[in-house]
Amino acid sequence: MLQGDTAQPSSRSDASSETVSTIVLAAGEGTRMRSATPKVLHRLAGRPLVEHAVRAAAGVDPDALVVVLGHGRDAVAEHLKGLAGALDRPIGTAVQEQQLGTGHAVSCGLSELPDGLTGTVLVSYGDVPLLDSDTLRGLLAEHRDSGNAVTVLTAVVDEPTGYGRMLRDAEGRVTGIVEQKDATPEQAEITEINSGVYAFDAEVLTNALKRLSTDNAQGELYLTDVLSIARDDGRPVGALVCADPWLVEGINDRVQLARLGAEINRRLLLRWMRAGVTITDPNSVWLDCDVVLERDVLLEPGVQLRAGTTVGEGATVGPDTTLTGCVIHPGASVVRTHGEGAEIGPDAQVGPFAFLRPGTRLGTKGKIGTFVETKNAAIGDGTKVPHLSYVGDATIGEQSNIGAATVFVNYDGVAKHHTVIGSHARTGADNMFVAPVEVGDGAYTAAGSVITQDVPPGAMAVARGKQRTIEGWVARRRPGTAADQAAQQALSKEPTTNPTNGAQ
Repeated sequence: MLQGDTAQPSSRSDASSETVSTIVLAAGEGTRMRSATPKVLHRLAGRPLVEHAVRAAAGVDPDALVVVLGHGRDAVAEHLKGLAGALDRPIGTAVQEQQLGTGHAVSCGLSELPDGLTGTVLVSYGDVPLLDSDTLRGLLAEHRDSGNAVTVLTAVVDEPTGYGRMLRDAEGRVTGIVEQKDATPEQAEITEINSGVYAFDAEVLTNALKRLSTDNAQGELYLTDVLSIARDDGRPVGALVCADPWLVEGINDRVQLARLGAEINRRLLLRWMRAGVTITDPNSVWLDCDVVLERDVLLEPGVQLRAGTTVGEGATVGPDTTLTGCVIHPGASVVRTHGEGAEIGPDAQVGPFAFLRPGTRLGTKGKIGTFVETKNAAIGDGTKVPHLSYVGDATIGEQSNIGAATVFVNYDGVAKHHTVIGSHARTGADNMFVAPVEVGDGAYTAAGSVITQDVPPGAMAVARGKQRTIEGWVARRRPGTAADQAAQQALSKEPTTNPTNGAQ
């Protein structure tokens, strides 16, 4: 099976045995998002921003991982609790009560780490979703191999506005970082920017944080000043230029959220196409990070595959289909369908215009057809629900056929009840199955029936009133209407019977 998510934790076998601690800064309010949701909980490719950042940090297998929280801390902490279980590793949290700058935020993070911390401290941000574990491992390797006290991850970009600028001397050595608001016009022209991602010697970082000043345009404690302090102390400071600027681009508003969301999606599509998946129109297909696709899957235009969805070998999805948490087995076809929490068996067919609700399970070579809604329904191998039906809280056996316009009446206003249809059963069009009720194997039900009692195996159930025809009703009750005129015209064309015909 091909995997589309490479952000899982991995061992730090290529690193030294020194301690590595990671701090992810995620305390900002994100006012430019103009949202009641904390910025780091806005989603890209099915995951909150902070989850992208934490997964990348966890991928270097750190000895400790701490996330600094602030705005919306309870909601963010709750998500991190679930993520810690998914990653099977502890995730610590620290609180920055007041946003006094990045230097203050890192100090808050350090407070959750052991006293006398040694080794390397890796610092990243909760709003940089494309940053990956490989890049962080490269930063750690550069930091270690160069013997630096501080190593900063940088990038060269066409439009550096908003970022801190890297300052270098004539020999190209890093001398410091200047923030946008503090930059001179000449410094503002620099295109090498600070990503905000660093590797620090723990002792250097701890000492320098105590010496930070708020003497700057924003009156904050800048983490960037640690570089200048370390250099002034004669400690080596270096940089690793990230060749892919997308990896260090942050999100401050919804325009950037959409921009980076499109880029993540583009990369996911490229990965899957190179792994053997056909995507007819990449411009209209969207995937979440943890979607799993096998080879020879065909994704038609207008497809959205969301968290927890897997699609088996040779299956077709789309056009115009949205699936969340669904399992599509090999060879199945799902067309113009909205589904959540459903499982579609091998070589089965769904759609067009089907609605699959949680608990739907369709067997091998089964069919859920046009304008069919299913919920908590187990539908056996080869069984068909072709048209205009609702199947809820039901179990249907193998090789049965459910007639058009059938409704499984499962709710009495207080509780849900279950319906069982056996194998090789044939139910007529416009049936109502009033649960709880059971139709046995091989049984039939007549069209237009309301089934309220169990039907034994092999029986035919007919539950409908006898037809009564009242001739001349329209002429008497709707005289002069278009219906009356049409009826009179039709009656005038009918042949009359000669009473003497055949009497001789």
